[in-house]
Amino acid sequence: MRQGFSRATVVTLLTTALVLAPAPWILAWVLRGGQYAFRITTLMLVNATYAVAFNLIFGHTKQLFLCVGALAGSSAYLAVVLERDLGWPALLTTGLGLLFAAGLGGLVSYVSVRRGLGVIFVGIVTLAVSLIFQNLLLGFRRYTNGETGIDTHGLGIGLGDRVVAYYVFVGLLLLALAVYALLMGSPAGMAFRALSGDELAAELAGIDVTRYKVLAAAVGSAVIGLAGALFSDYNGFINPSIYALAQVDIVVLIVLIMGGMRTLLGPVIGAVVFAAIDHVVRPFGQVTVLVYGVFLIVLFVAFREGLVPVLRRAARLPIP
Repeated sequence: MRQGFSRATVVTLLTTALVLAPAPWILAWVLRGGQYAFRITTLMLVNATYAVAFNLIFGHTKQLFLCVGALAGSSAYLAVVLERDLGWPALLTTGLGLLFAAGLGGLVSYVSVRRGLGVIFVGIVTLAVSLIFQNLLLGFRRYTNGETGIDTHGLGIGLGDRVVAYYVFVGLLLLALAVYALLMGSPAGMAFRALSGDELAAELAGIDVTRYKVLAAAVGSAVIGLAGALFSDYNGFINPSIYALAQVDIVVLIVLIMGGMRTLLGPVIGAVVFAAIDHVVRPFGQVTVLVYGVFLIVLFVAFREGLVPVLRRAARLPIP
């Protein structure tokens, strides 16, 4: 099996970079608002990065992690609290947050696999992890300030400038896509494809199910943790609602299904379309959540494969 980047992958990554580079400037011209345009496109990049990681965890190894927000939030809070209270360098605390998220994701995966939990039960367990995380944030208010949250201005690696922050997140998304492509082009990718098809058959073929599921969960959680920690720096403020189930996990699930699971560009295309839809329905306030729910149902029924496979057939191009 060929390892590393294929020619199509290299072309895809370069094209993605070229398209994303001027995106906020073009959107600013269309919307007549530079600051708002950078906000929309930066959030789009964060959601796309989350979705790339979730694609590895759920799309390829069928682990329904409904704790993406908890993984991102735990990394962010750990990094912020360590830097604020102990004065540790931002790069160190961000790295520790990443490692903590990777360890937590790997641990949840290991326990789930060893207990023989199916997709639905993994979803229930990780949903419990998400709820526990939210309650811990409220319970340890001495460190987290509870619902009030933490002002992160002056902390982190310095993503207060919207232009700098945007291109940092472009780099992070490209890094996540590169890691995904490298894994899928390695022997681990062969194991992931087997697990996404028939787990029992994969195990009978000699694939170490526990090893590769934990690997997918740990790598995906590390990417989620890094994105979550950097987002806290960019946003200038964190509180429990920013990493809540409805704000992160539901959005990531919609983005991935919309774009297409087990594809390289699916999370990116899904994030772009979601950002456009979110811009349209956001003024409706509380009805927004209802619209998302209805939209998710429609996606499951009408576009089970996502947009990338549809575009692939329509354009007759090998879109990865």
